[in-house]
Amino acid sequence: MKKLLLFGAAVFSLAAAVDYTAEGDAWWAHIRFLADDALQGRDTGSEGYHKAVQYVATKMEQFGLRAAGSDGYLQPVNFETRELVPAESSLALVRDGNEQKLSPAEATMNARADAGTVEAPMVFAGYGLRIPEAHYDELAGLDLKGRIVVYVNAPGPVDAPGPVKSHAGSAAERWETLRAAGAIGVAIIMNPRAPAVTGQPPTNGSGPAAGRGARGGAAGMGAAGRGPQKVFLLADPALQEQAGQKVALTITRAGGEKFFIGSGHTYDEILALARDNRPLPKFPLAGTLRATTVVRTEKLEAPNLAGILPGSDPGLKNQYVILSAHLDHVGVGRPVNGDAIYNGAMDDASGIASILEIARIMKAEAMKPRRSVVFLAVTAEEKGELGSRYFAMHPTVPAKDIVADINLDMFMPLFDLKFVEVQGLGESTLGDNVREAAEPFGVTVQADKEPEQNRFIRSDQYSFIRNGVPSLAFKFGYEFGTPEDKIFHDWIRDRYHKPSDDLDQPVDKAAAAKFDRLIASLLMKVADADAKPAWKSDSFFRRFAK
Repeated sequence: MKKLLLFGAAVFSLAAAVDYTAEGDAWWAHIRFLADDALQGRDTGSEGYHKAVQYVATKMEQFGLRAAGSDGYLQPVNFETRELVPAESSLALVRDGNEQKLSPAEATMNARADAGTVEAPMVFAGYGLRIPEAHYDELAGLDLKGRIVVYVNAPGPVDAPGPVKSHAGSAAERWETLRAAGAIGVAIIMNPRAPAVTGQPPTNGSGPAAGRGARGGAAGMGAAGRGPQKVFLLADPALQEQAGQKVALTITRAGGEKFFIGSGHTYDEILALARDNRPLPKFPLAGTLRATTVVRTEKLEAPNLAGILPGSDPGLKNQYVILSAHLDHVGVGRPVNGDAIYNGAMDDASGIASILEIARIMKAEAMKPRRSVVFLAVTAEEKGELGSRYFAMHPTVPAKDIVADINLDMFMPLFDLKFVEVQGLGESTLGDNVREAAEPFGVTVQADKEPEQNRFIRSDQYSFIRNGVPSLAFKFGYEFGTPEDKIFHDWIRDRYHKPSDDLDQPVDKAAAAKFDRLIASLLMKVADADAKPAWKSDSFFRRFAK
């Protein structure tokens, strides 16, 4: 009974009698440092990124967290970067002995592909999906051996839950399936239903609707002659999930029709069907694709950071609840309205600021969770969730003892916190925990309202999910048709991966502080529960449990 009363007091402390204005200002102070122009957008491995690392390490120590690894708070992560050499790289369609060269404006080469020259036949495979759980197989009857697979990067009209489609449609899973069927490369047509995102700097990303699970598809030789872009890979070959692609490119609107000449179908026909989310035909394409890929490689190091609040229960303290956010953003890129620094205030200095503030709150209020809590700042999320993948595969605590990941990525405190949208709400018992945590704050919990955006697999929680760890991610929620709905989507259109995601934007700091308190309450519930979190029996992701 004493433990119950103490916990109840802690919840009251988290939910009431809090100066949210002051705590919101403290939260914003971290963002003011991390998203300042002086840090030049915190690109992975850059000088600005390493300044951010030092800031976070200092705060972790100040807020009483114990260093989690043999290198203190830092976990070194090594990368290999690849950059296409445009003058020596080329693409061409070959039909009846005639070569038709493709410009960077017509097809964007990806430096992820193996270096060398390849010529191979092509096959159009619709959406390129094989999903046994949905009895859906677009590869059935297609000969992919030694071929380059052309597909539309969209979920298609699959009758399956969103998480199933999201997982199967991720770049790593798609390639694993295609490679197993004999494919040697991919040529991607981007989802015509996705909203256009302009002004993005060179990154491994494909825009907000394409999904970070599909990262790498458009990186390489910049579209419309924007110049070469770097691709980041983990240096450990065993962690390079899209290895073995001899050809990798994205087909642009300008070059699309050329790929379908002589096939009996047109590019516009395919786009129209995909735009209406209708089934696509499958067929061989005429001729072959000849690709010469020459890349320049470099080595680079950019660490994760981890600090631990040790658990208080001798029987549970060797189990770990992770609170994660990503420290990197995308650096300096193409100027928009004269500004070339992509500061990443919401994406994701906001999440880092929250994990630091939650650590401060837990120390200041002498909270003693039964399980240990790991406060984790990861690198290279913008390069394909690489830092979290490295940590999930090589954690600084025993992997078998990680019981949950609570991930904070661009949670969007743009208005009052009346609703919290939870990605993964119905997948594990963590959904029950978050409902309990939200109630004292008067916050209504919502499921993901736009599952087609694939957000549950588009940030660092996915690295833990694939290792069997129940996980959640969050956004400030809203109801459709409200002013908050418009504010949210206007932000995605106007600020996502743009220089305007900076310190000069309207943010509800007090609402962010309330959110931090809600997450702290959730952490305590998960850390103090007798039973560790578990996948629901009907969750697709239960298969990854170990």
